[in-house]
Amino acid sequence: MSVLLGCIADDFTGATDLASFLVQSGMKTVQLIGIPNGPIDLSDADAVVIALKSRTLPSNLAVEQSIAALKWLKKLNCEQYYFKYCSTFDSTEKGNIGPVTDAMLDELGESFTIICPALPVNGRTVYKGNLFVNDDLLSESGMKNHPLTPMLDSNLMRIMAAQASSSVGLVPLEVVSKGSECIQQAFSELAKTHRYAVVDTICNEDLYSIGKACSDLKLLTGGSGLSVGLAKNFQNKGLFEIRNNSAELSKVKGDAVVLSGSCSVMTQKQVARFKENARSMKISPLDISSGKTTLEDFLTWFDQNRSTGTLMFYATDTPENIKHVQDQLGIEKASETVENFMAELVSALDKKGVTKYIVAGGETSGAVVKALKPAMLKIGGSIAPGIPLTEIAGDFPKLVALKSGNFGDEDFFEKALGMMA
Repeated sequence: MSVLLGCIADDFTGATDLASFLVQSGMKTVQLIGIPNGPIDLSDADAVVIALKSRTLPSNLAVEQSIAALKWLKKLNCEQYYFKYCSTFDSTEKGNIGPVTDAMLDELGESFTIICPALPVNGRTVYKGNLFVNDDLLSESGMKNHPLTPMLDSNLMRIMAAQASSSVGLVPLEVVSKGSECIQQAFSELAKTHRYAVVDTICNEDLYSIGKACSDLKLLTGGSGLSVGLAKNFQNKGLFEIRNNSAELSKVKGDAVVLSGSCSVMTQKQVARFKENARSMKISPLDISSGKTTLEDFLTWFDQNRSTGTLMFYATDTPENIKHVQDQLGIEKASETVENFMAELVSALDKKGVTKYIVAGGETSGAVVKALKPAMLKIGGSIAPGIPLTEIAGDFPKLVALKSGNFGDEDFFEKALGMMA
């Protein structure tokens, strides 16, 4: 059996988000942490997701990393390729989604693809080319205060046109609602004059119709939602049979910790809820940068409190406090300070025998994965839409839940712990 779908995600939580949907659709899915340095057994994989850390990189570096990953996947002779970005797009007019997609089309010798970040199950919808978060335009949601990619425009056509090398069209909802054949016809017409088509999407049924219409496109781009119907496409082509159970993971004993770096509105609620019944320690970039607090302080606190239950370390804060930190340290240094500290903390906790990690935030997840150094993640069952439980396989397996900032309900941390038990 060969790999049918080769995917590239621009951050770690985005990769697990996509992998989770693929597993639910019946595809045996493996997530790779970057491009493998040596041989890796993919003999039982229907889909492979390469997790990069390119979301906020300058365009030239993001293109370089993404094309290197695509060239590696091309060696697997995949039936289709998928560039996964966030369902809130997370890419300003100077962002890299446009340049990366341009380069991927060129590498594959293709001239057309779609832009479909929608994930209705998590409140991300697209109407008249505008991205909504629940009932709010993206630019009026909490994403307008994102410390790295503040989303001040909701119109995907404008954002993409500012980044990409060619024009951007729209497949409106009135076409999408008529089903896959009409969508496919719209693609054919738009492809005559445009390189990209933003696709209106307001419900899961739309995603299935759009996915079916994409059956013959070599490159797809979008959030994780677009993947829901792809397994059926491959089955209809006689390429594989949908699997009934592709999510079994090992039972793991040991301590768990919660690590939160995201400052999204939902993560703030999740952190506040978890603090009500668990002990926690705040990570202050200013205190770490000045040397007022050290790694040893956190490890000492961990040793003193680990017997009380699952502990939480968090840098999650309000937009006002984040702005204050950024004014003092600079935006990049503030982010790097937290990421580097999280990586050092996880390395130390790993040596102390922690075997379960619940992580909130894409950048934080990248830091945690960097510290744990897995070559590959097995994808398990879903904790919440787009958030699977994963396993770092080996002689001493670990369970890891990697969560994008705005995903999950307020009790997500508790649900994740329950699945790890």
